[in-house]
Parts: sequence; C-alpha cells; structure tokens
Amino acid sequence: MQKKILKITILILLTIIPTFLIWIPFFARVKSFWTIPLPQQGMATIVSNFDGPLYLIIAKTFYNPDLIGANYQFPLSNEYYSAHFPLFPIFIKTFAIFLGHPYSMLFVTLISSFLALFFFNKHARKLLDKNNAMWLTFIFAIFPARWLIVRSVGSPEPFFIAAILASTYFFGKKKYIWAGIWGALAQMTKSPGILLFLAYLIQISIPHFKELATGGIKKFILKLDLKNTYPIFFIPLGLLVVFTIYGFTYGDFFTYFKSGDNIHLFFPPFQIFNFSAPWVGTFWLEEIIFIYTIGVLGVYKLYQEKLFNYFYFSLIFFISLLFVAHRDLLRYALPLIPFLILAFRETLIKKEFKIAMAVIIIPIYLYSLAFISQNAMPIANWAPFL
Repeated sequence: MQKKILKITILILLTIIPTFLIWIPFFARVKSFWTIPLPQQGMATIVSNFDGPLYLIIAKTFYNPDLIGANYQFPLSNEYYSAHFPLFPIFIKTFAIFLGHPYSMLFVTLISSFLALFFFNKHARKLLDKNNAMWLTFIFAIFPARWLIVRSVGSPEPFFIAAILASTYFFGKKKYIWAGIWGALAQMTKSPGILLFLAYLIQISIPHFKELATGGIKKFILKLDLKNTYPIFFIPLGLLVVFTIYGFTYGDFFTYFKSGDNIHLFFPPFQIFNFSAPWVGTFWLEEIIFIYTIGVLGVYKLYQEKLFNYFYFSLIFFISLLFVAHRDLLRYALPLIPFLILAFRETLIKKEFKIAMAVIIIPIYLYSLAFISQNAMPIANWAPFL
C-alpha cells in the first residue's frame, strides 16, 4: 500500500511541478526570463493559448451557432468549431461550476496529464523494473517540449493521449470492455481516435488472414473472436455519437467535413514541404525529416521486438502523419510519442541519456516559455469566456 501511495505521489509531482514551473513566470508577470521577453497578461496568456479559447467557446455554447455568432468575434465560421470534438468541452463545463470556465480548462488538462503519466507508467512497468519505468515516466513528463507545452495550457491532447494509453493497456491485458470504453472516450476527444479502432481491427485480423484462403470468410470471422473483442466497436460508436450531436446542433450530421481547413490531410504524402501551403508557410523544415526518421526507427523497433500491441497503432498513426501538411507536425505526432519512448527504452535508461537530459532540460523549459508567450489568441473582451 505504501509503495502504491509513493508511486502515485511521484506521478502527481511529475504532473504538477513541470507545469507550475511553466506557469510561474506568466503568473508573476515576469518581464523577461533568460533574455526571453514575456507578455504581461498574467495567466491570461496561458488560458488564451491555441486552441484553448475555442474549446471554451464550445463549453459555453455547445456548438449553438446563434450563441457563437452573438458572443464571440473570432473570424471563424460556425462550422469551424465542429473540428473540435465535444468531450473536452464537456469536462470543462462540468468543473466550471466550481472553478469557472478558464481555470476549469486548466484543471481538466492537469488531471488529464496525470492520467497520461499514470497509464504510461503502467506500460513502462510491463517492460522495465519499477525504477527504470519511473525514469522513463519522468522523460515522458517533459519530453518533447511540445508535449510539455500542450499539457501546460488548455488542450485536449493530454486526455486524448491518456485515453489511448489506457485503451492500449487494457487491450494488451485482453480486457476488451475497458479498452473499448477508453477508446470511445479518445474518439470523442479528437478525430484521430478512429485510428485506434483501425489498429485493433488489423491486430485481431492479421493472425487469421490465412483462414480466408483455406477456410473462407465464415471461419475467418469466427477466428476473430468477436464474442470477446466486440467492445472495440465502441470506438466508431463514439464517432457516431459526436456526429449525432452535430446533427442536432448544426442540423447536419456531416458538419465536421465542412469545417474548413481543419483537416490537414493531403495526397500525395509529404506535402508539408510545400512552403506555400496555408498551414506551413516556411521553408525552414529540416527538423520534419528528423521527426520522420525517429518515427520510422521507433515503429520498426516495436515490430522487431514483437510488441504488436504498440506496433499496429504506431504504424497506422505514423503513416497518417506522412499526409499531414502542417508546420506544427510534432503536435500531431504527440500520440505516437509515448510508444516511441517505449521503443527506445533501452537507450533512454542509459547513463549517457541521463547526462543528455540534464543538458536539454534547460532548452526544453526555455522553448516552452517562448512558444507559449507567442502562441496566444488575441482576446480583447474576456467577459464571454468567464
């Protein structure tokens, strides 16, 4: 019991300390830190970071076009908000009763971050002893910096990643009901949740493909053991729930596909190197190649080690990233990060990497401060958000 309490305490500290260290310079209205100039709006800078205010609007209006048009003046179509799925705003609304909407959003992000670290630690302990598993969890708490950033502002990514980690954890233990429930929650948080369903479907199908040639489709379906694995269909059911909500609020079941330039998937792949693309806008893109390289190596290592519970989702998700044309590719890649960390675990627990972490922890912090300071949405009137 004491060991469990100690583990939970450490995970709580890993959750709140990095985030609070990010918040302090903004809360204290420090004019500059390490020569980096910081805005003087206090915690408003944290709350107004993309896409937090958009989720606040949904929490306040629940996609009601009349309320959105009457109270919020961003130059966005009402349909644009449908690209921001409803579960995160529902959580915000739930806790807003006690905290108000802005701080409820930060609270939900913080709790979600704890859940992400909690389930990541469970995965890590399946592969490593408890001390090395906790070290790996520490790495995941702050690395990469883009992950530390999204879990320090109002963002659905921490809960999305927590739900994916929870779902894959229970799927690996063949607790399919829990895997399906957490998968459905991931799906109702962000649209790429459907990739989890696709990965599960492939994972349970591939070992039995030979039955299609020798026994036919009926024998193949029997081998899938749908009597036990059927809860994975909770995931597309979650998507159906989201689209049904849109049917009632927008009067259009397929509003998501009319949300404008929110869906950044393009064919052929690698269009991110088109510097003239609307969400790229620069030719300084060499680090994208490093993201692809690390992704390929990590996915291959998962396959090589026969960690198929991680491999299939990582493969499907990585392939989808090749079609994303957005400068902030690493944010899109964040659900892949915990599985890449698990893939490279033997390298990351070595002394050499611990020395490297001691060095890069400083630029991680500085980059986070600089990014957050420049990534805020302009809000002249806060009254409708409170």
